[in-house]
This record gives sequence, C-alpha cells and structure tokens, in this order.
Amino acid sequence: MEHFDDPRLTAMGLLSEAFSGVEAKLAPALSEEGLSVVDFDALIRLARSPGRRLRMSDLAAQTSLSTSGITRVVDRLERSGLVERVACATDRRTSYAAITGEGVERLARVVPRHLDDIDRWFTGLLSPEQLDVFLAALRKIRDAVRPCATAGAAGAGRTEHDGPAESSGDAH
Repeated sequence: MEHFDDPRLTAMGLLSEAFSGVEAKLAPALSEEGLSVVDFDALIRLARSPGRRLRMSDLAAQTSLSTSGITRVVDRLERSGLVERVACATDRRTSYAAITGEGVERLARVVPRHLDDIDRWFTGLLSPEQLDVFLAALRKIRDAVRPCATAGAAGAGRTEHDGPAESSGDAH
C-alpha cells in the first residue's frame, strides 16, 4: 500500500521548504555585513547568553553543527575579531567562545534589518495567535529531538521571543 500522500510526509516537506525559503530570504542582508547565516546564529547565541559567552561544547549543542564544525566557525569569527576564546579558570580542558565588542557592534548593525526580514518573511505572515501556537509546537519538537539545544543558557526552554533576560538556546 502506497503512503505517498501521507500528511506526515507533507508536514516534513513543508517544514523543510519553509525553513530553506526563509533562510534564503534572510541571508542577503547578513551577507552585506560579512556574515553567513551560521555566523549570525553563533553570534546571536553568544550575545544572548549569560556573560555573552558559552562553552564551545554548549555552542555546538545549540547549533546544528558538530564540535569540529563550530570550531571552524569560531576560528573564522575569531580571525574577523568578532569572537574570542577564553580559557576556563577552573578547568583547563574547557574553553569559552565570547563575543567581542566588535561582534556586538556588528550584530547591532545587522539585527534591525534581520528583524524586519524575519517579520516580512516569517512571523508577520502569522497572526499573534498562530505565532504563539507555532512557537509552542516548535519548542515541543525541538525539546524532543534536540534536548541539549539549550545547553549553557539561562532560562532553558524559553526563546529570544520571550525576552533577553531569560534567553535560551533558541537563535532567532
């Protein structure tokens, strides 16, 4: 029996198409500031974290990157002066990625347009009620499939949409 029209397949296809489409709409403005979507993701997570830093392993857990992948991203951001590595005072095996003042300035330049683009291509297409339901559904799915996604963040389980004082691993 064929299940080609199963709504579960449709749900996965729509999620994938929507994500890649929104990401493609957001990328040009980031690129104008010399950032990739992955760079922005790492920087915003650092900026929203306590002390504006995260252990490298926690930053990897919050992104879709492996530890070696996040190391390459941090290397690139460090060469650009946007991130610095900070040794842990109590554990020599641990290092932190911390956003620099220059990194904060770069985010400050890009975030207003990024938010406008998010509103234009994503959140603004939904009513406030639809957005609330959608965010709750996304959190439920994220927490089931990536329970470590909020590693190292204060207010685990909450998102940037809940406010910076209680930010979590949610990126943008």
